[in-house]
Amino acid sequence: MKEPKNSEANQNVLKRFHYSTDQIIEKPFNWAQMLRLLAYLKPYSKNLLPSSIIAVLITTAVRLMIPTIIGVYVLDKAITNKDSKLLGILVSIIAGLYILSYIANYFRIKWMNILGQSVIYDLRKHLFTHVQHLSHRFFDQRSAGSILVRIMNDINSLQELFTNGVINLLMDMLLLVGIIVILFTLSPQLTLAVMVILPIMFFISTSLRKNIRRSWQNVRLKQSKINSHLNESIQGIRITQSFTQEKGNRMFFNGINNESYLAWKTATQKNAMFRPMVELTNAVGTAVLIWFGAHLIQTDSNSLTLGEFVSFAFYLGMFWEPISRLGQVYNQLLMGMASSERIFEFLDEKPIVSEKTSAVDIDEMKGRIEFENVEFSYDDKRKALKGINLEMKAGETVALVGHTGSGKTTIANLISRFYDPTSGSVKIDGHDLRDVSLRSVREKISVVLQDTFIFSGTIKENIKFGRPDASDEEVHKAAEAIGAHQFIQKLPKGYDTEVEERGNILSVGERQLLSFARALLADPSIIILDEATASIDTETEVQIQKALNILLKDRTAIIIAHRLSTIREADKIFVLDHGNIIEEGNHDQLMNLKGEYYHLVKAQFNMLEAI
Repeated sequence: MKEPKNSEANQNVLKRFHYSTDQIIEKPFNWAQMLRLLAYLKPYSKNLLPSSIIAVLITTAVRLMIPTIIGVYVLDKAITNKDSKLLGILVSIIAGLYILSYIANYFRIKWMNILGQSVIYDLRKHLFTHVQHLSHRFFDQRSAGSILVRIMNDINSLQELFTNGVINLLMDMLLLVGIIVILFTLSPQLTLAVMVILPIMFFISTSLRKNIRRSWQNVRLKQSKINSHLNESIQGIRITQSFTQEKGNRMFFNGINNESYLAWKTATQKNAMFRPMVELTNAVGTAVLIWFGAHLIQTDSNSLTLGEFVSFAFYLGMFWEPISRLGQVYNQLLMGMASSERIFEFLDEKPIVSEKTSAVDIDEMKGRIEFENVEFSYDDKRKALKGINLEMKAGETVALVGHTGSGKTTIANLISRFYDPTSGSVKIDGHDLRDVSLRSVREKISVVLQDTFIFSGTIKENIKFGRPDASDEEVHKAAEAIGAHQFIQKLPKGYDTEVEERGNILSVGERQLLSFARALLADPSIIILDEATASIDTETEVQIQKALNILLKDRTAIIIAHRLSTIREADKIFVLDHGNIIEEGNHDQLMNLKGEYYHLVKAQFNMLEAI
């Protein structure tokens, strides 16, 4: 059964296609940006690059010499004068030059491939490292697929430019200049005659530049959308199948896949226009050469000999070759510009949370936390926190309670300095976090989220993620303390069991236990549990609570939970509502107050009774 093409349902599905954080970047082609890209060649300017240039100079010199030897010396001297000895010498010289050219070309290709791959390696490493240090807001505003396409596809598209394009540009420019000089030396009149077509070709090719560049930018944009959708589809496949939305998902993918196909088709068609134009120019130039060259030989034999005419024909054929390749290099430059603009857009992105040059390290963190009149907004419009003042003493277990959107997770984000307050200050041990190095803050804070992330690798590697130098014994002790050791031992290879991305071979509760063990092994001064027990059954929760009562001793703990049974033993409870603290105290104090907290507890109790 065929799917209807224009139904309202289909149109609604395809509307999703218009959502994307990527846009075509409108900037003029400028050599300043290209020079910025070529700056990645600098580390190789003392070895690979000079060696490649020397190989190019040898190859170019040989190519420029051979047509003169054939025309001027072989034809006009050796053959005309029937000098077989000179002919033998010239043939040997030509053969030697071809061998020299072959060797130089071999090393040029070898060195340029190494150079190109090295630059791509450096560029990808630089971009990935930079992205790793960007603020959470950067990732909030972009899909994982759009970031992936910059690091992989856009950088891959520069490979041909660095492997062949840059050195070919130099080689073809040298070859072109050398050919023009030789052509004018052989016959200025004939050279001017065959060059008359060049201004026309230059005008046409210049007019194509903007359209070609925009087309390749559009190709990158469509690829980014495909990558974003693929990443979303794979991660959300269970939801897709649960709601039987495979058809809608397929239609959406077909839509963006078709857009990508059309973008490639348009870009390649525009690229394809350049080479036939060069070949047409070549045909016209050859026609002029034959007609006007024959005229010069017939009317004035002193102005052009037959050998010089043959050499001229060789050079003219060679002349259109670098012109054609320069067109290809120019297309590579356009593709490189389209990709480099997208790469540099990320590299120019500055972390919203930045570290001062005068930032100090907290060598020993006790864990006293203070919020002084803190306000915060994610979008500069709606305030998530409104003038918050609170204090958490070192070693206290503090709970944050409130409805969704009340500001609980925002407080946790500010403590970890994933964001900076819009106004006011957040202090740890009396230090404003903006005056402290990020590493010294975050390495002493462990965060456990509801949606825990398990990396590809072994169970042991996942537990050691926050402290790679931990011993196996320390890993086992952390797992035992949190109650994960028992289920780990039952796995096929115990702690050496391989888990795939997101730990799909483990249950939700088991993944959460691993995240607890990971956090505790890091031995933090502050532990933040953001709905960390929401996915754990009651029996496991009791087990974890017992372990935490021991392991959180002398550590500051911030617990965010909707299940209020998990926070009864907290030293202090802050109740939030729409970015304000409306109540604070321990469980008994707040229950006696019979305010918002009291009603939240009663509501949950009544709900459990109803169940």
